[in-house]
Parts: sequence; structure tokens; C-alpha cells
Amino acid sequence: MSSRRAPTIFDSFNYAFEGIIHVLRTQRNLRIHFAIAVVVLVFALVVNVTRFELIVLLIAIAFVLIAEMLNTAIEAAIDIATTSFDPMAKLAKDIAAGAVLIASVNALAVGYLVFSNKIADRSSTLLERLRQAPAELTLVALVLTVILVIATKAYTGRGTPLRGGIPSGHAAVAFAAWMAATYVADAKHRFLISSLALIIAFLVAQTRVESGVHSALEVTYGALMGALVTLVVFQVFS
Repeated sequence: MSSRRAPTIFDSFNYAFEGIIHVLRTQRNLRIHFAIAVVVLVFALVVNVTRFELIVLLIAIAFVLIAEMLNTAIEAAIDIATTSFDPMAKLAKDIAAGAVLIASVNALAVGYLVFSNKIADRSSTLLERLRQAPAELTLVALVLTVILVIATKAYTGRGTPLRGGIPSGHAAVAFAAWMAATYVADAKHRFLISSLALIIAFLVAQTRVESGVHSALEVTYGALMGALVTLVVFQVFS
């Protein structure tokens, strides 16, 4: 009886690549992480990060991808081992998902520390060409956004001013506030304030979709409307 042939180095690499390809095909989260990794690396070249900064980015990216793949492997192993609900199996999956969350938060922090100053310098160069915008423009931009939202809903005949229809009023106001915060903030803290405002705006948009009040298209339309109206107001009147 012949023994099974030991895998060669080529076989080992082939199995590893098959695993990566399988996870990419079947796991949406890993595809998102890969896409973000590509965008981050391209952007790193555009802003000309240092060698040390690039090393840190690569480590953070690898950390996230490895954690996501291990999470997938653990979930697959647990699903094979048990066919009924087991609190310990759920706990193991939750721990693996927590590891992915820690890796993702770490990568986000690393990205912020690497890119914040570079983006802030470039955006300040552009925004400082404008005169100091009066605070009244923020109010005007928000009021115009609300008026356009109501007018659009009245024209399409869908939804109410505060619920449903196209566009999402909540998303429009949230992204209008993000754009206004970006303009009004001083150069030293502009990137931080703009980033926080953008995250809040995305969270507002996400809640409208998850609650079933709006579709992704309606939220996107509202976000673009709010951001563009505010941009035009500050560009024209500041």
C-alpha cells in the first residue's frame, strides 16, 4: 500500500492561493478589505509617504486581511463540527469577529496618523484660497438644502418631508453639515473635524437604509444634494 505523496513547495503555495481565492469569492467583507487596501496603497503613492510610513501601512493592512481570513476559517470549522446551536460555538465566532474589529480599528488609526497631516496640508492650500466664510452661510446652505429636499419630494410625489421618498432629507442635511464643517473649521483642525463630520454623516445615511425608510439610491441622492448645495453656496458667497 503506497503512502500519500508529501506536498511539494509548489503544492503548498498553490493551496495557499486557492484558499485566498476561495475567501475572496465567498466573503464579501474580505473583498471590501482588499478594495480598501488597494485604494490606500495607491493613495500612499500619490501623497508620497515615507518608507517607514509605507511599512506601517503594509503591516496594518496585512493584520486586517489575516484576521479576516482566520475568522472565516474558524467559522467554517465550527459549522462543520456542529449542526445545532452551541453557545460555545457562538462565543468562538464572536471572539474571531472581535479580532477582525480590533485589526480594522487599528488599521483605521494607522491610516489617520499617516495621512492626516498630508491631506490637511493639501486641503488647506486649496481652502485657504477662499476668504473666511461667515457663519451665516452655514445656515443658508442648510435651509436651501431642506427647501430643495421638500421641493423634490413634492415634485416626485413620493414620501413626506421627514420620511421616505427621494431624496433622503436626513442624509442631505448630514452631508451639508459635513461640507459646512469642512469650510468653517480652522486649518489646524480642519482634517480632524471634517473626518468626524463625514463619519457622522455616513452613520446617519446608514441608519436610513437599515431602517427601511430609504433605499441606497435615495440616500445617495440626498447626500450628493446636500454636499453640492453647500459647496456651491460657500464657493459663490464666501
